Amino acid sequence: MIESLHIENIAVIKNVDISFGGGMTVLSGETGAGKSIIIDSINLLLGGRADRDLIRNGEKNGRVSAIFSGVSEAVVQKLYEMGFETEDGSVMISRTIGESGSSARINTRPVTVGVLREIAGMLLNIHGQNDNQQLLDPKNHIHILDSYAGIGEEVAEYDKLYKKVLSIRAEIDSASKDTMEQNRMSEMLKYQIADIDAVKLKPGEEEALEELVLKLRNLEKISKACSLVEKALMGGKGAGAIYLVDRSAGALDSISDSLPEAEALSERLNNIKYELEDIASSISELEDIGGDNPTAKLDKAEERLDAINKLKRKYGSSIEEILTFRDDAAKRLSLIENADERIEDLKEDLKKANAEALEAAKKISAKRKLAARGLTDGVTETLVFLEMPKVKFEVGVEKAESLNAYGIDNVEFLIATNVGDPLLPMAKIASGGELARIMLSLKNVLNVCDGLETVIFDEIDTGISGKTSRKVGIKLKEIGKTSQVLCVTHSAQIASLADRHLFISKREVDGRTETAVRELDEQGRIGEIARILGGIEITDAQRTAAEEMIAEGKNL
Repeated sequence: MIESLHIENIAVIKNVDISFGGGMTVLSGETGAGKSIIIDSINLLLGGRADRDLIRNGEKNGRVSAIFSGVSEAVVQKLYEMGFETEDGSVMISRTIGESGSSARINTRPVTVGVLREIAGMLLNIHGQNDNQQLLDPKNHIHILDSYAGIGEEVAEYDKLYKKVLSIRAEIDSASKDTMEQNRMSEMLKYQIADIDAVKLKPGEEEALEELVLKLRNLEKISKACSLVEKALMGGKGAGAIYLVDRSAGALDSISDSLPEAEALSERLNNIKYELEDIASSISELEDIGGDNPTAKLDKAEERLDAINKLKRKYGSSIEEILTFRDDAAKRLSLIENADERIEDLKEDLKKANAEALEAAKKISAKRKLAARGLTDGVTETLVFLEMPKVKFEVGVEKAESLNAYGIDNVEFLIATNVGDPLLPMAKIASGGELARIMLSLKNVLNVCDGLETVIFDEIDTGISGKTSRKVGIKLKEIGKTSQVLCVTHSAQIASLADRHLFISKREVDGRTETAVRELDEQGRIGEIARILGGIEITDAQRTAAEEMIAEGKNL
């Protein structure tokens, strides 16, 4: 449950700290005092939109944080999986809004809004008037039923199977495209493959060709340098380096008997001679780069490079990329040429995938139908208590024409508000007050299934009053026995049933309006409930009525 809530620089709230307890807590106050801002602030912790307009005028940042205590094992496990520790069973969630955006933290560690939504969504839920309107859309009904049935894992598994069905269908559609289009694609792929094959590319040859062209373009300079080196080493008109080194080694060898040190020097000179001879041999080979016709060899290499560059402009930035493109084109061509065979294989895969999905959908459908009876009975029982004794409510589960994203079922809530009327879709006949009571009935039945520790009701009394409001309050108090309930209300019948009562008010501080929150004591509660009961001036009769309502609530 929420143990404490801190709101700072959000709209008219400068700085507010609120402590909560278990059971049912109501929040009341004059219109515009800031009750909705407190709900908006809590919604930020649920990952709601962080609009910069929420920041208090004149401030750079707004911040909301809450400490949740006694969190469930499911929440502890989820936090552990995400790398958070909750040794004392508590967790802190915070959200900050700034001029450049928003940030979120769990236990002081930064998290994405997605992670925030996942964790906070397991801790609390806000039910407002928009939720009532969502009841009018049948698309939401199947999710409510699945939540009651507790078949989340089965639905998730079916979703994977159904997505596989859709994927195979898409492959079949792609393989069955218009024949003329397939023919055009086939011809284009054949041309591309032939265009690449004609050049007979070899990996790494481009670099070798570029090196050869560089040598051939500088052949005259290379020849002159090699000739000079060859003459210097082998000799010409005068003695070459090899000859002179050989003579020097022989001279040292001749005196080695008299001068032992000369033998080692002679050996070193012989090694130099062998190295020079090897260099001279290599130089001779380098001079033969161009062969008999270097110009023809250069032209051929440049033509080859030009052919490679033309392919690079069309199919890739390197020979490797061009060859990869060619392989991919060959695979695509093979698929087209073998489309009929491929389609038959895919149809077999689709048949199998459809069967698996259908089997899973049937099992889900059976559980939905069983759960629909329980949900129907539970909601009907609560609606009768909430002053709708003649109402007929039913969770309709009809077989869909074919497999869909939710299985083989179409789910819609049906209602008849008058005796003798046929059951019709809720969107056609339910009023605002009826929607509020139906949603509360659903929340009452679903509360145990959801496992939520905190449930917030924002003005659930809209469209109802008197005795009905009292019974709505009784149901909220019942929910408060298993979950923490926070309720924003304008109803004295509901407020008087609370275990704790928080009063929201506005005040002027240093020339600026601020929202304040305080917990009411017994006399404060009597005064506030008397105010809600109405009248410009609070009378003794109103105070007496308020006191009686509070006393009655304590005995429920």
